[in-house]
This record gives sequence, C-alpha cells and structure tokens, in this order.
Amino acid sequence: MIPRQATSILQTLALGYPVLAITGPRQAGKTTLAQATFPDKRYVSLEDPDERAFAEEDPRGFLARFPNGAILDEAQRCPALFSYLQTIVDAEKRMGMFILTGSQQFGLLTNITQTLAGRVGMIQLLPFSLQELQQGSIPIGNLDELLWRGMYPPIYDRDLDPERWLANYVMTYLERDVRQIISVHNLNLFQRFIKLCAARCGQLLNLSNLANDCGITHGTVRSWLSVLEASYVVFLLQPHHRNFGKRLVKTPKLYFYDTGLAAFLLGIKNPEHLSIHSSRGALFENFVIGELLKRRYHHGLPSNLYFWRNNTGNEIDVLIEQGEKLQPVEIKSSQTFSPDFLNGLSTWASYAGGLSTKPTLVYGGDKNMTRNGVEVQSWLNIQTVE
Repeated sequence: MIPRQATSILQTLALGYPVLAITGPRQAGKTTLAQATFPDKRYVSLEDPDERAFAEEDPRGFLARFPNGAILDEAQRCPALFSYLQTIVDAEKRMGMFILTGSQQFGLLTNITQTLAGRVGMIQLLPFSLQELQQGSIPIGNLDELLWRGMYPPIYDRDLDPERWLANYVMTYLERDVRQIISVHNLNLFQRFIKLCAARCGQLLNLSNLANDCGITHGTVRSWLSVLEASYVVFLLQPHHRNFGKRLVKTPKLYFYDTGLAAFLLGIKNPEHLSIHSSRGALFENFVIGELLKRRYHHGLPSNLYFWRNNTGNEIDVLIEQGEKLQPVEIKSSQTFSPDFLNGLSTWASYAGGLSTKPTLVYGGDKNMTRNGVEVQSWLNIQTVE
C-alpha cells in the first residue's frame, strides 16, 4: 500500500470523535485507508444487498454485531442507520468507534448533519497526490505522462491501462451515481455534458453556454453539475471577494479532481498527444490547483483556495487565503522560465499592497529559483507551496 497523508489525521481524529467519516470519489482508496488505519475494526459494505437489507429491516440487530464499532462502507446507502448510530455513540462515549465511508457527498453529509452533527471527524480523500507517489517511490514519468495518466489508485496499484480503466469508470461508477441521485433518461446526452465540461476545464463557468452546446435547459445543467460535484468529479473554484478598487468577476471556474479523467473525456490518447493538445495548459493549471486542494482535504481542512480576476482582465490563478493575508500563485505550463511569467504577480502586488505575501510561480520546468522576489517552483516541488 502506498502510504496516504490522511492516515495520521485519521488517527488523531479517532482520539476526539466517536465517529469518523471518509468521503471522496469512487476508487480513491477510502476503504483501503480505513482498513489500513483501523485493522482491528470489522468491515461491512452496505453495497452488499444482504447487508443493506439487514440494516434497513433491523438496524438495532445489525449494529449489535459490532460492540467495538466497525467500518461501514458506503454508509449513505442506508440512511436509517444514522439515528441508531447516534444513540450508540452517545451511550458508549468511546472515541473512534465507527468509521463511515461514502462516495456521494450529498448523501453522506446530509445524514451526518441531520443526526451526527458534532460527533463526526471528517476527511475528504482524493486520488493520490504527487507527494504520495514520490514518497511511495512510484515511477511518475514526465509531466505529460502524469497529466494523462491521472492519479486514481487502481491505475498504479494494478498497473492498468489508464484509457481502459477510465472508460469503465465513466460507464460504471459515474452513470450509477447519476441514476442514484437524479433520473437521467438519456445517458448519451449526459456523457456529452461531461465531455463539454472537460473542454471548459479552467474556464469561467457559463451555464447558458453549456446548456446551449449540450441542448439541455439551464436548470438541467445546474442539476447535472451538482451530481458531478457530489460525486467528486468536478469542483468550482470561487473568485475572491476582495476587489482592491476594481469590479470583480463573480463567476466560478470549473475544474476536475483528476486530470487523467479530464484528459480521457477530451479524447487525448497518450502523453504525446497531450503534449501538443490545446488543453495542455488548462490541464496543468488543473493539476496544480488539485494538488493544493489535496493537501488541505487530506489534512481534514476545508479549501482556502480562490482565484482573482477584475474587469480589466488582470488575473491571479490561485489566491491562498492565510488569515488576513493572501498568497498569490501563478501557474505556467512551459518547461522554460520566462521573466514575462511574473507580470501578473507584479500587477497583483500593486493592487494588494501589504495584503500580499510570498508570491509564487509554479511552472512546468524542473528547476527552482527566486526571481525579483518571486519563488519560482518546479511542478515536481509543488508540496513546498503553502
């Protein structure tokens, strides 16, 4: 098993909460993490029809089998259990008793907030981070190969062909999640919608444009987008609210949690194809923002990432909120550093003044340097950006 950064945080949370919840995309390694971190806990999957029927028909009897707690996989499949879990953990007052995992953000979180609020320590587990692969001594290859392959654990654990695995992932997990959350009568149209989202990776979200291109209503776009967010396929990066005397763009940007999935949906066949593809820059930007997000989520923290753009076109790819300070991060996919890359950061500094801290540029090269007070970091060293 490749060690996960979330392991130590889970162990810490188990000392202070009776219930732990691990949520994230399907096949991100939630079950593996739970079993590796708590090897003495019994494991039961509520995807199993017999187990789920038992839990729904006799919740007390189902939970009575686990006097020392258990790992309940895909817990959102049985909402009736949550009230009984609350009764048990309140009576037992033991920490780290039950570990819940779930892939659907809305289903699991809704049940937690309704019945287990204040009793649950949460971790959002995303696919491998670059640092986890590096620490696990996993061959990464070059940048284009990493962007194309993505970071879902099965691709590395089982040495699978990324294109085949991702094709099956879309057909099975994503479509099943769609059917469980909302009724979609035309799955081909939904697949077209996902591909159109991939084509807009790193762009401002324009719901009307997306609806017109897909041939669906504005409301349907919102509904389907919420499914992709709930299933940890896409996320929206919000604009920062501080305007510095200029009118701001208020529309979020669309990104994927995994660049490999986005590349597959774009029809990119191999790393060589990606190296000349028009979306390479957007995928690299997506990769960097995804790595920054993983570091927050895998430490049990919410996102503190934003972007900034004003009405005159000045933009910063990422703002990391650090209390009252803001760290600007620019992202360039080129392997060769150019002084022009720093122009946006210089403009930002003139607006932000003392609110700006430690400007950073992440680029596609392999050298780290400092230029005009800006930390220039290689993508291979992204874990140092904070």
